[in-house]
Amino acid sequence: MGVSGRLENKVALITGAGSGIGRATAQRFAREGARLMLADLSEEGLATTKAGISASAEVLTRIVDVSREDQVESLVEATVQYYGRIDILCNNAGIACSRNIATEQDAAEWMKVLNVNLMGAVYATKYAARHMQAQGGGAIVNTASVAGIRSGAGGNAYSASKAGVINFTQTSACDLGEFNIRVNAVCPGLVETGMTKPVFDYARELNKEYKLGARCELRRYGKPEEIAAAILFLASDDASYVTGQALPVDGGNTASLNMPGMKV
Repeated sequence: MGVSGRLENKVALITGAGSGIGRATAQRFAREGARLMLADLSEEGLATTKAGISASAEVLTRIVDVSREDQVESLVEATVQYYGRIDILCNNAGIACSRNIATEQDAAEWMKVLNVNLMGAVYATKYAARHMQAQGGGAIVNTASVAGIRSGAGGNAYSASKAGVINFTQTSACDLGEFNIRVNAVCPGLVETGMTKPVFDYARELNKEYKLGARCELRRYGKPEEIAAAILFLASDDASYVTGQALPVDGGNTASLNMPGMKV
């Protein structure tokens, strides 16, 4: 994959960097010249991510629960204290939920999912944007999901949380635009990550891996690196006139009605 130095010397904070899309984004950003603060709940995951980054890159790691506002505030302050600024924030940390129907919802699960997926992005934006205001600008990229656009791509709590991320992307873009802070979201389709591993494992056990992603227009599932490429674009100066947008990176899944039985 080509490298152009699009993030040379920029400071990027990435949550959920211990696996999947967050890991791919961290590694791509490093190749593009960024200086990194990587956060995750998994110390092992962060170590694996860092091991995949060139030793010449500047990388800090920190164990953080993004559902805790105090920990997120401390994460942002530690980033600025070390690097002196923060140019890019990628709110990627997220968790899945059960597929219980509406009449079988669990309130505790809903609150956990909302606190991680939505409030984690709210907290990080709150504190990072303050420093971006003071320095004259920045870019925020939130990881939402096609589940936040239409039903069928995730459980109820997960889908609602990602719809909230999309709306928060739009409202915060309006709040922060006058300060030259751009806020956008990517909406991945089906991608093989730690979070989706049960889906992939189940399909492979039944020898039905070929069905994964078959209902999107490209007839395949995505790779974390493909989502990272879209995040890179939105975080870079190449997207200098793009804000308040939710970009589906889904192989065309949201481009059609995609009704059961329409594709084989």
